[in-house]
Amino acid sequence: MSNPNMIRNFKAEAAVAAFTIVKHGSADGQVVPSAAATDKLLGVSTDVAAAINERCDVILGGVADVLYGGNVTRGDILTADASGRAVTAAPAAGANNRVIGVAMVSGVLGDIGQVDINQGTMQG
Repeated sequence: MSNPNMIRNFKAEAAVAAFTIVKHGSADGQVVPSAAATDKLLGVSTDVAAAINERCDVILGGVADVLYGGNVTRGDILTADASGRAVTAAPAAGANNRVIGVAMVSGVLGDIGQVDINQGTMQG
C-alpha cells in the first residue's frame, strides 16, 4: 500500500523530537516544536529526531505517525500540546485552536497514533 505523503526538509531551529508536531521557526526554511494549540501548526516530524541546526524532515500532508499527548479517539480533531504531542482540540467558547488534522486511530498518552494531516482552525 502506498502512502503518498508530502515530506519537506527544514532546518531545526530547536531540537525536534520524532513524531511531534512542528511550526515555522523565526526564518523561512526553519522549524521548531509546536508548544500550544494556538500555534500555526505546519506538520509532523518523521521517525528521525533532529538536534538544533540539523536537517528535519516534516510530513505536510497525508497520513503521519504522531505521538499522542493524552486520550485520543479515532475521528477526533487534533492540535498540539505544550510538548508538540497530538491532543484532542477543545477550544473554549469563542476561542480558536489551530488543528493539524483528524486522528485515524485511538490511543493514549505516549502512543504513536496516526493523523490525517489537514491543517486548519477550529473555534469553540
